[in-house]
Order: sequence, then structure tokens, then C-alpha cells
Amino acid sequence: MVSNIKALNSKSKILAIGAEATITLEQGNKILKHRIKKSYRIKEIDEKLRSQRARKEASILEKLSKLDFPAPKVISEDGKSGKLEIEFLEGKKVRDILSKSNSIKLSAEIGKKIAVLHKNKIIHGDLTTSNMIFHNNEIYFIDFGLSFVSERVEDMAVDLHLFRQALESKHCEIWEKAFDACIKAYKAESKLSNEVIKRFKIVERRGRHKGKGS
Repeated sequence: MVSNIKALNSKSKILAIGAEATITLEQGNKILKHRIKKSYRIKEIDEKLRSQRARKEASILEKLSKLDFPAPKVISEDGKSGKLEIEFLEGKKVRDILSKSNSIKLSAEIGKKIAVLHKNKIIHGDLTTSNMIFHNNEIYFIDFGLSFVSERVEDMAVDLHLFRQALESKHCEIWEKAFDACIKAYKAESKLSNEVIKRFKIVERRGRHKGKGS
């Protein structure tokens, strides 16, 4: 795995500051993801967690690269500091372009690609249209910071559940048809689709009951 990341410099452009990481655009069209230190954690534990998460994300992105899956390529990784440098993808977030006119087509593409992830035992963990970029006439998945490897049907079902929730939240006028197109494409691509969809329905019911009880 590649390493040797340079520190943040004055020419960095901050793109986002989240709860877990700061994301900046560096010279040469590179993205630097720097995991934030947590003062409430013991220093040694914090360093270990940030290191593990950086390495895990880099490992998943490298696996996706070998599969020719549309996601950013890793440029360098420094697990010790929790920094990850990846390819910058020029394009608009799917969140900003998903509309009534293109929702079926784009959602079907998304469903197929989620199935490819699951077929390769990769759970994204944060499937939203904000974590998808329309680049070179194709949807690329980004931000694998919460991703992990699993072959559990439950984890795949939760992945779909999170995406359904994201669609309903951000695209309330079109989410139902969009998600139907996503699921249809997922079923066509995934050998485990029947098991996953069955479990997905259970996860959905569980979520509704939890909401009523809160």
C-alpha cells in the first residue's frame, strides 16, 4: 500500500469538515482526508482508531480499483497520522442532479452498483446521493469512511435501508419511483437479492416500530 503523505499546506482548499474528518483539495487535483483527533479519547486509543480507519478505507478503495469499480483511486495513505490522499473526481453530486426526468435511469445505475459492492462483500455504510459523483457520464461512489467488509445479509439490507432513507429525505417528490428502479436493478444484478430484499423488509418494519416508539 502506498504511503508518505505531505502535511496540509496554505494552498489547500477546505471542501468539508465533518465529525470524523477534514477534507481538502490539494494541488494537482488531489483530495486529502485528514481524520480529526478526538480530545475526549485517550491519545493512544485515538491514534490507533484513526490509523485503523484510514487503512481500512484505503484497503477498500484499492480493492474497488482492482474490480474497476467507479470510485476514487488511492494516491497515498499514512495510517499513522490518519491521513488518506485520493483522486479528485470532477463532477456534480448526484444529490444536485437527480430529477424527475433522470431519476429512473440514474437510480437503476445506482442499484446495479450497490449490488456489485455487495457481491464483493463490501458494505458502503453511508449510501446517500451526496456520496455519489456524476463523473465522465457515470456515477462514482465516494466517501468509504464507514465502509467495511461483510457477507452478512443483514448488513446489505441495512445498506439499502439507509439509501432509501436518504432518498426520502433529500428527494421527497421522486424517492418512491427512484428507489423502485434501484431495487429492480439490484435484483437483476445480485444473486443474493431475494435474501437481501426479504431482510430489507424486516429492517424497514423494525425502523418504523422504533420510530413509533420514540
